Amino acid sequence: MLFVAATPIGNLGDHTPRLVDALQQARLIVAEDTRSTRSLMNKLGIETSAEVRPLHEHNESGVIDRVLTVAAAHQVVLVSDAGMPGISDPGYLLVAEAHRRSIPVSVLPGPNAVVAALAASGLPTDRFCFEGFVAKKGRLAALEELANEKRTMIFFESPHRLPGTLADMAHVFGGEREATVCRELTKKFEQIARGTLQSLAEEFSGGVKGEVTLVVRGQQGSGVSFDQAVEMVSARVASGEKATEATKAIARHTGHSKPELYRAWLEADA
Repeated sequence: MLFVAATPIGNLGDHTPRLVDALQQARLIVAEDTRSTRSLMNKLGIETSAEVRPLHEHNESGVIDRVLTVAAAHQVVLVSDAGMPGISDPGYLLVAEAHRRSIPVSVLPGPNAVVAALAASGLPTDRFCFEGFVAKKGRLAALEELANEKRTMIFFESPHRLPGTLADMAHVFGGEREATVCRELTKKFEQIARGTLQSLAEEFSGGVKGEVTLVVRGQQGSGVSFDQAVEMVSARVASGEKATEATKAIARHTGHSKPELYRAWLEADA
């Protein structure tokens, strides 16, 4: 059997008794970083004769067969450095192949930065999406694709890139869009800062340290009808703004489709 096990994301006290039992009884422990996992087991007082084998983004496909050969007859535990394996961490390919081979898979739930940040954000939790790490290249284009996303969005971001990301989000989503920066969750210097994208961009302009999870409110309806939005585009173009920029701005503000607004403006202007 393959156990997918969550480990503490900061505070060691967040580990579960089931995690301890699973690690103690495992024949093989598969870890993103074997040093981190051995350190965790030492801190939890876990003594085991199990092999601890690395599984990371560079070797995952190459070790799957060896790991699942063991899992077919014995207990194997998959862990990441922190949180739930497979969530922006290695493990997805291993779990998918285990299912394909009809090897039983079980999950040991526990700490997870995505859900923890959402719960602490004060933003809508009924519908949300996880976008992983913000794109390093083509960040503005990637954010443009999410401008009309109505669900609460959750991102991971590196501390040195956070100021630029917040500034770009304020530009693309609108500076008044609400968001929450969750830094160093469950750790000694935990920080949960709620505000608008503009205010957060200013607050964190000097940079931060530590791991960051960013929660952003989805696009809310503006109450502006499609016909009114087309008129707004026409007015901005008449004042000298480029049609593409005017359409982009109005689409972002109203939630209407940018291509549909542009086509309607062309027809109205013909």
